[in-house]
Formats: sequence, C-alpha cells, structure tokens
Amino acid sequence: MNSLTYFKALADNTRIRIYHVLMDHELSVNELVALLGMGQSRVSHHVKILLDAGLLSCRRSGVWSFYSAEKGEAAADFSAAAQNLFRHEKELVPDIETADRIVAERSAVTRQFFNAIAPQWDDLKKEIMGPFDLNLAIAEQLGFCDVAADLGCGTGELMAFLKQKTKKIIGVDSSQKMLEQARARFEGTNGAADLRLGELEHLPMKDGEADLAVISLALHHLSKPEDAVREAFRILKPKGTLVVAEFGRHDDETLRKQYGDRWLGLSKEDVSDWLGQSGFTLGGITSHSLRRSLVLHIYTAEKPLLHLP
Repeated sequence: MNSLTYFKALADNTRIRIYHVLMDHELSVNELVALLGMGQSRVSHHVKILLDAGLLSCRRSGVWSFYSAEKGEAAADFSAAAQNLFRHEKELVPDIETADRIVAERSAVTRQFFNAIAPQWDDLKKEIMGPFDLNLAIAEQLGFCDVAADLGCGTGELMAFLKQKTKKIIGVDSSQKMLEQARARFEGTNGAADLRLGELEHLPMKDGEADLAVISLALHHLSKPEDAVREAFRILKPKGTLVVAEFGRHDDETLRKQYGDRWLGLSKEDVSDWLGQSGFTLGGITSHSLRRSLVLHIYTAEKPLLHLP
C-alpha cells in the first residue's frame, strides 16, 4: 500500500521537515544541510528514505542533484492531503522562510554574475554558438505580429531581429546592467524598445499582453524553469506563439563558472512536459549541433484559443 509506505517514511520529525519544504522548493543536499543545521550524512540518510518511499524525486545536472516532492499521481494526492495537516504546524513555518531566503540568494548571485559579465556577454555567447546564428534561426520562423516579448533579453541582441517583425517589442531581464546594454543598443533608433526589469518567474507584464514570446538560452539559469514557462503562457494572447531555445542536457561543468549556468542543459522531455503542463500545444522541435559537443533545441508552441485550467 502506497499510503503505508508514505506514512512510515514520514514517521520522523526531520523527514517531515524535509518533505514539507520540498513541497514548495527544489533544493540540493547542501542547501538542506544549511536549512536544517545538520550534518550532510544525516540529511542524505533522511533524503534517501523519502526517495525510496517515492515521496521525493531527484533532478540531476552534472555532478549536482536537486530534490523536490514527487509529482506523480499517487504521491501528489498524498502531498495535497499532507499539506492540509502541515499548515497547522507552526513549527514548520521557519523552514519555509529559510528556504525562501536560500532561493532568493540564488537569484541574487545570478543577477550579480550577469551584471558583472554584461559588457562581454555577446562575445561569450559567440564562443559557444560558433557560426550558428541563433537569433536569425528564431526570427526566420516568425511572422509579423503586434507585440513580441523577449523574456531574458540580455543585451537586446535578439530583440533587434524581432523588432523587424513586430509593431512593439518588449524586453524583460533581471539584470540591470544587461538592460543598460540593451538600452544603448536601441538608443537613437526609431521606436525605442520597451525594456523592463523583472524575473522570468514573475513577469512584469499583463495577462495576454503579447502575441509572441521568446525565451532564448534563459531557462537553464533559473531555479524553477517551469515557472517561467507558465508565466509565458499567462502573458500570451490566445493563439499566441512561444519559442524556446535551449541546450540539451550535457556534462560540461565548466559552463557553470563561465556562463552562470544552473542546469547543464535541459532534456527535451522536461521542456515538452512543462509546455504541456502549462497549457501549450507543442508545434515542433528543431535541433542544431554546436561547439563543445552541445546540442541546441528550438521549440515552438501555441497557446490554444480556449484553455481549460
């Protein structure tokens, strides 16, 4: 019986704390160690029990592993029931507050990295892309529209291509220095771009504001890429198009330091699942080989005319 297995696994105060916090966050063992104030071997022991019971899932990226509550049907039903019990446990509240701070610190570190690297960012990308022109590959797939949004716009390089195919171009990025580079790019041009400071997981855009959204090489920098996909769905109009350009999974750990990557690429299965779970209809995937044995996938998806949540 699943329920018996689940209850046995949670018959411990520490495992309840771990499971509770991983219902809302995806954390590494080291982050759980900091949160719980316990030794790594002890935390790993409890995580393994929860994994073996089917209450947790593990997402691996190179040498790193991140854990979250299992979202399969049986485990998800159990999680929903457990949450009703946990919300009455005041002792669990500090753990969530600590986890929120850990995730916020991750985002701050990412912002600091991109603020520092902004002037060299375009050249760094070329080292990976080589002769392949990703911006052109994306732009060539698109027709003309009224409003397009580049989510994670960086220095605005892609926006310059998209601007030719839209009446209004919006760029969103969490790095102030990146946006300064983008403003300089469009300074003096006819019809300046609308540049907005914000997180991809919480876009500074209205519901249904755009006809087209592009997320190019940004998801692998986020703690929860699926949240950005859901936000893209929200800000698109019905029949709107989303284009996602992302590296496939790889094992090149040097990209974490050189490019601030959180995930070593994302599998086609994960990205396709996030699109479907958000409500998109996947149109197609094209793949391109790059330098350093990297593969880049370009996904096109559409927001249906009618969406039933």
